[in-house]
Amino acid sequence: MNRIREIKSERAGDAYYEVRHSSGLKILIYPKPKNSSSYAIFGTKYGSIDNCFRTSPGGEPQKVPNGIAHYLEHKLFESAEGDAFARFAKTGASANAYTSFDMTCFLFSCTANVYQSLEILLDFVQSPYFTEQTVQKEQGIIGQEIRMYDDDPQWRVLFNLLGALYHTHPVKIDIAGTTDSIAKITPELLYRCYRTFYNLNNMVLCIAGNVEPDRVLQVCDKMLKPADPSYHVERIFEPEPEHIVKARAEQKMAVAVPLFELGFKESCASGRATTQQIAETDILLEALASDASPLFRRLLDAGLINEASFGHEYFEGPGFASVIFSGESRDPEAAADEIKKAIASVRAEGFDRDTFERAKRAVYGRNIAALNNVGCIANSLVALEFAGRELFSYIDAVAQASVDDVLGRLEVQLRPQYSSLSVIRPKQPAP
Repeated sequence: MNRIREIKSERAGDAYYEVRHSSGLKILIYPKPKNSSSYAIFGTKYGSIDNCFRTSPGGEPQKVPNGIAHYLEHKLFESAEGDAFARFAKTGASANAYTSFDMTCFLFSCTANVYQSLEILLDFVQSPYFTEQTVQKEQGIIGQEIRMYDDDPQWRVLFNLLGALYHTHPVKIDIAGTTDSIAKITPELLYRCYRTFYNLNNMVLCIAGNVEPDRVLQVCDKMLKPADPSYHVERIFEPEPEHIVKARAEQKMAVAVPLFELGFKESCASGRATTQQIAETDILLEALASDASPLFRRLLDAGLINEASFGHEYFEGPGFASVIFSGESRDPEAAADEIKKAIASVRAEGFDRDTFERAKRAVYGRNIAALNNVGCIANSLVALEFAGRELFSYIDAVAQASVDDVLGRLEVQLRPQYSSLSVIRPKQPAP
């Protein structure tokens, strides 16, 4: 029997439904009846970092080639009957998929035929079809994709940074793997990883938009195959030292202006950040480095950044966490020094009340506004579910954050001794 719970937010004036389906799948349904479109994501808690795992308590660790989660994502669109994209084209839905460090998601958006499209989504993700011939064919396709990313300066500046920050954690490995690692992938390995991570107890379906919960559940009752309730997977990571690998990483590529990413590594010995801690970090970074901050104005006035490219993020997941600042700069070292000076100033003097309140309102308002976008809703629900967090609880945490709580995050974040600067420079000096 399906178990249904309504989750409401007084602050947002909105609600959605959490369903524990009899198959084992968790389903999150966020009705937006006035919206003209719908957006659905069928995701599994399985990403590029999950390259070593156990499938039984105390069992032998299983190591698989890097890039296999991404490879599986590609292969699931194929079946003996044809390509899933062609099936979606008949309903008018726009389909896609992505693999990140800690999840793989299959999705579609549409303005009509949402329930027919949902049937297609649930069908092909639950129907793996791998042969020697199709697996070998995909190696060439993904090999081209890997080479394309090797030539992408934005991609390289990130992974050069991750390699400078992390000693052992697989977050430093390219999501698609390497041409050597994907050459080791076989149909048998794909089926093993599929059975391990595509169990419905390890997955979630999120759908937001102009949908009726009862009709969504009727489709799920029809299409979902009961999962083994004894499912078990244990992800294995080598211990990650707190200190960084090196303070700098540099590469020359075909860019007009240097790119930089400045990362501050955190210890993950105590586990992932709580919802409250995530909210506090978001407010801290908004106050410190948003386009309304004194730091942003100083960098811009000094010609150290351009307005369009500068940004920041809290980059975190199972066993890893960093704050990253990024942008284009003719003098990346000077930009990094200014960022570190601003951090030191906040650490010494804190924020004034107006700066804190502005940052808090900006983060809160941005998240409330996102509840009008069905794609933002569905993607947020998936990511929060796999992180053990909840959408409305995050909004409440932002509203409840105090300036002391936010400044308290500096005890574990933005520590200069655990920072590294990654730079991509032009092959030829600018004239």
